[in-house]
Amino acid sequence: MSKKRIVALTGAGISAESGIATFRDANGLWEGHDVMEVASPQGWRKNPELVLDFYNQRRKNAHNVQPNAGHKILAELEQDFEVKIITQNVDDLHERAGSTDVIHLHGKLFESRSTLDPKLVYPIEGWQLNLGDKCARGSQLRPNIVWFGEPVPMMEQAMAETLCADIFLVVGTSLVVYPAAGLVDLVPDEAPIFVVDPNLPYMRPRPNLHLFEEKASTGMVKVAELLREKHR
Repeated sequence: MSKKRIVALTGAGISAESGIATFRDANGLWEGHDVMEVASPQGWRKNPELVLDFYNQRRKNAHNVQPNAGHKILAELEQDFEVKIITQNVDDLHERAGSTDVIHLHGKLFESRSTLDPKLVYPIEGWQLNLGDKCARGSQLRPNIVWFGEPVPMMEQAMAETLCADIFLVVGTSLVVYPAAGLVDLVPDEAPIFVVDPNLPYMRPRPNLHLFEEKASTGMVKVAELLREKHR
């Protein structure tokens, strides 16, 4: 008998518990910067050095934090379910917690890509990416991050996974960033949805909707118990 398929949409809240800052907590400022200065193609054109330094600091920070219970419980669910994680986060905490199937909608913090050819992607060893670091074709490398105003290349795959979900989880996300937030509208009607967040996002009423108004590390303990008890 095949395992049921869990699709989990995760956001900044789950990583915030590990110590990764979110710009939404500071009125659109991210470590003192307007988000458009450091997370948009315009910001990159205007001041690539600032953008590179900003992501270097994010990388340095991410090296020094650890996955929390929320990440670990999602990874442990793979023992009893087929688990697909769709994350809006660019850190690697899901992978470090042991999750084996992670779609990064907004890119990966520990990768760079060519400004000339987006298909040229490279791992970043350590935490620094600097002006003068170039791709095989001689163009400057940029963070492999989906910035505001750019297409989301992994969206089609995320939509396909959501349409096949037996169970859908929403963990640590405000559901205000599109297109990711629109995934909940694609969940099959018969699939239960579990939402975990201390500030619950608006969800249109539907059968089998379970809301947990708490942080991921504690809420996911309860969700995992329910899933193993009633939905295996």
